Amino acid sequence: MRLGLNLRYLGALGAGADPRTSAFQVREAERLGFSVVWTAEVFSSDAVSLLGWLAAQTTRIGLGTAVMQIPARTPTMTAMTAATLDILSEGRFRLGLGVSGPQVSEGWHGARFDRPLARTREYVDVVRLALRREDVAYDGEHHRLPLPDGPGKALRLGTRPLRKDVPVYLAAVGPRNTALAGEIADGWLSVFFQPEHGARHLADLRAGREKRGLGLTGFDVVAAVPVVVGDDLAECADRVRMYTTHYLGGMGSRKQNFYNSLAVQLGYGDAARRVQELYLAGKPREAAAAVPQEFLQRTCLLGPVERIADGLRAYAEAGVTTLSAMVFPEHGGDGLSELRALTEAFEKSGVAE
Repeated sequence: MRLGLNLRYLGALGAGADPRTSAFQVREAERLGFSVVWTAEVFSSDAVSLLGWLAAQTTRIGLGTAVMQIPARTPTMTAMTAATLDILSEGRFRLGLGVSGPQVSEGWHGARFDRPLARTREYVDVVRLALRREDVAYDGEHHRLPLPDGPGKALRLGTRPLRKDVPVYLAAVGPRNTALAGEIADGWLSVFFQPEHGARHLADLRAGREKRGLGLTGFDVVAAVPVVVGDDLAECADRVRMYTTHYLGGMGSRKQNFYNSLAVQLGYGDAARRVQELYLAGKPREAAAAVPQEFLQRTCLLGPVERIADGLRAYAEAGVTTLSAMVFPEHGGDGLSELRALTEAFEKSGVAE
């Protein structure tokens, strides 16, 4: 297993995320031997700009988007961006994509959230076609290039990426989405991964890989995991409580919140519904208090270094190949001590690739 780092959104309320702190963390992660850093976007900072800035300040660490939102860009624009970032990073870029959710897709990007699996399949087809620098002629249900009733013609990507096979990752929640990631991508970006349920996720990925006559060898299973190192387990949990609450309660509508649904599937139905009810009622603190301690301990790495090391072994045994940590510095710190403590735990765990 390898270590990665997931950065928070720039300027996110209460996150303490700023460009200088992010750069400090990434340079330290590179020094410590982390494999990759990921940037994110919802409707705050975008994933691309920060990654380009970080490419100029690093030399070895992989640079990925987790994720670039599919409804935010045409697939050819995404291919242009991927080619540019691959050049700027000298071949270190990883293209992570996700469909987001209906509230963001329709409310922020003005794109209908319908048939997300079919849209994703076509989107990745066009991105790969463009990155191979072939003429982009595509006759899909959701993407048609060029338009059949106008003056457009099939064009070819005008710049030459360092790699025509830039690795593509898909963020997916749910068995069908996860199987699609296995079928058409090079890696899967997961959230709230619980090692005890790892076999189920791997089965979904294998089902997708088998459609192409492939196994899981070489496929990157990425788990984004909040990490807080400390002696007081309850205090560690409290530092990630509001983060988890935001996903369970606010990342989606009352009827369609993929993260809340995932918590239900993992056996926390009553608690998940209660958290969402309180959050949407404008009671975020009460919602945070309603998140079960057990759920936090199963979806995060919390506690002393030795306990973190045990958790890392569990993730590796469950099939995770890259564990991407999200750190939560105490009192506005820079997060460097957290990265060093995680590295110590990683070395003690004995799961390094």
